[in-house]
Amino acid sequence: MSGRSHGELVFSDWLRFQNVVTHNDGISLDGNSLDVPSVVAISRYGALASVDKCPLVVGRIRGSVEFLQEELKKDHSIYGINTGFGGSADTRTQSLRALQTALIQMQISAVLPPNKTQAPGEVTAIYGRALPNNDVMAALSMPEAWVRGAMLVRSNSLIRGHSAVRLFIIENIVKLLQNDCVPLVPLRGSISASGDLCPLSYIAGALEGNPDVRVWTGDRKSRRLAPANEVLTQLGMQPVSFGPKEGLGVLNGTAVSAAVAALALHEANHLAVLTQVLTAIGVEALSGTTASFDPFIAKVRPHPGQTEVALNISSFLEGSKLARADDTRSDGQLRQDRYALRTSSQWLGPYLEDLLLAHSQLSHELNSTTDNPLIDAQAQKIHHGGNFQAVSITSSTEKTRLALQMMGKLLFAQSSELLDVRLNNGLPPNLSADEPSLSYTLKGVDINMAAYMAELALLANPASSHVQNSEMGNQSVNSLALVSTRYTHMAVDVLSLMASAYLYSLCQALDLRVMQAKFLEKLQPAIEEITTEMFSPFIPPTELTALHNSLWPAVGHALQSTATSDSCDRFTKVAMQAHCHLLAFKFRSSSNTDKFPIPYSDLLTWNSRVAKTSHSIFLSARTSYLAHPDATSYLGAASKRIYKFVRQGLNIPFHRGLCDHPAPKCSGGENLANTGSRISVIHEALRTGRLMVPVMECLGESLRDGASHSGAKL
Repeated sequence: MSGRSHGELVFSDWLRFQNVVTHNDGISLDGNSLDVPSVVAISRYGALASVDKCPLVVGRIRGSVEFLQEELKKDHSIYGINTGFGGSADTRTQSLRALQTALIQMQISAVLPPNKTQAPGEVTAIYGRALPNNDVMAALSMPEAWVRGAMLVRSNSLIRGHSAVRLFIIENIVKLLQNDCVPLVPLRGSISASGDLCPLSYIAGALEGNPDVRVWTGDRKSRRLAPANEVLTQLGMQPVSFGPKEGLGVLNGTAVSAAVAALALHEANHLAVLTQVLTAIGVEALSGTTASFDPFIAKVRPHPGQTEVALNISSFLEGSKLARADDTRSDGQLRQDRYALRTSSQWLGPYLEDLLLAHSQLSHELNSTTDNPLIDAQAQKIHHGGNFQAVSITSSTEKTRLALQMMGKLLFAQSSELLDVRLNNGLPPNLSADEPSLSYTLKGVDINMAAYMAELALLANPASSHVQNSEMGNQSVNSLALVSTRYTHMAVDVLSLMASAYLYSLCQALDLRVMQAKFLEKLQPAIEEITTEMFSPFIPPTELTALHNSLWPAVGHALQSTATSDSCDRFTKVAMQAHCHLLAFKFRSSSNTDKFPIPYSDLLTWNSRVAKTSHSIFLSARTSYLAHPDATSYLGAASKRIYKFVRQGLNIPFHRGLCDHPAPKCSGGENLANTGSRISVIHEALRTGRLMVPVMECLGESLRDGASHSGAKL
């Protein structure tokens, strides 16, 4: 274990990723130094990889091939080289090359979209025009990024020199990768027991020039599928004729599961940091307190993950004018924040520790030899074992997927609180900037979040508990690593939707909170002025000051309790509730305690003036803010950076309400967009990695402040 905190690990991986993507030479595969960010950079962003041809690497590869040849001359029985496969390993053959071809033929067996040039004869008019229920290519085949990752990881494993696969075959895999020629590989069909045999067989089929194995080729704007033999000719490559063990060496390994898991873990780690940032923004949006993250709380329960989350969130909140520094509140309010904010460090912390272990497991797997048998040329020995059993990957991905579910549950709870007018500390219902009777701005998002959360919770179930006996009982236990990894990607997909929607809601809430703050800044002195003007003739200055001090909290409570009313009625209700407080206020200087010191007619006038003035100030503050919305001066270190990215970097504006619906009759309709379209822009920025730039800046600042100095470490 590295001894780094989760934040230190993620930030280090981020810097490494940036370096690989921008470094023209890419990375050199040596079998020992492949890491998660390099897999991501090469799989998804087109960074380059090459084979390290130093004497040590080349010597290891050559040594394993030569030692195997010597063993075969002794007529020894060696699994998969002169025996059958799996439960059929009781057969023997001397047709060693044909046996490797038979293995590949046996494994190229899963379902892909049909090759239209080989489609069966005419179909009836009815069935020929049937629309598919899904995107057939996406439903049946792996994304190219997954296959690119598998080619990279398998090459790195073969380079280790324990597989007796010749160097030029490894170079051919890498050459396909360098030229962005990616085999079409089935999505399903692997139990990840004897490695990912089925998906890797399509890579082997491409190497041998199988005309029924298709390969993605062409530039990124015009990808097309072509037969493998045509692609090899196009690249000037000769089809491979696999020698003894070479087909098995390519197929028998965990590379697909490991690569796909690395891609998922990379995003999961980013989402873990983003969840902490969003939680900090949620504290501000909900007028929460920083006291929940006081270092003493973690000090007396010193779990490293909890400590790290609390320190990060404290750093992210630095400088905020919206988060309260203490947890003192008026009577009638909760004494402390609800669990979704107050216990967020205790909720997330253990899963940072799990993600660290998941990262360690995958880092080992990326630099492991995972086939069978294993060649130890130095010790002159062949080992028959089970390194292909990918349970380490299953263990990693199932921890990751559960962590994703826990992140989602936290964000869902925070979002539900934010969008519930009864719980959000004075924000308008549905975060509507206009009148609540005709504007339901984010109510749909509230429903979306429930749908997302339900699906995410379903995906959190383990795959490993569903293992089935397979292949003549030989593979009676199998890891289901690729199945688990696929579901982890689905969990990443769903949590990304949740994070995008919640971020949109948070930015809306920040604007509303600041608009409210500006309104209250003007309202308080206005009410005090009216109160002083009307009541100073009847009560002494000391009691007038006491009245001001007690009246303002009552006004604040009235504003919260009337948030569902349209503004034309709301402030009449606010004035009436404040009026009741006036009647209940104990005027100690009154000589006759049974007589109220202020004439009732003046109270009615006060009511009217407060209602009218409050309404006028509210409309003015709202109009002014809608014209130039900008919450940055009130925000903490992280929320300021993220808010500016959303509002300026992504050009997503403050939602003004019903007037922002992009109907034909709306003026300026060309600049309007549906709520879902706005959230979709955030989602795209998250999935491409663009959003992670400001998020990592927040994390880097926290690390520089020492926020993760004693964080989650393994």
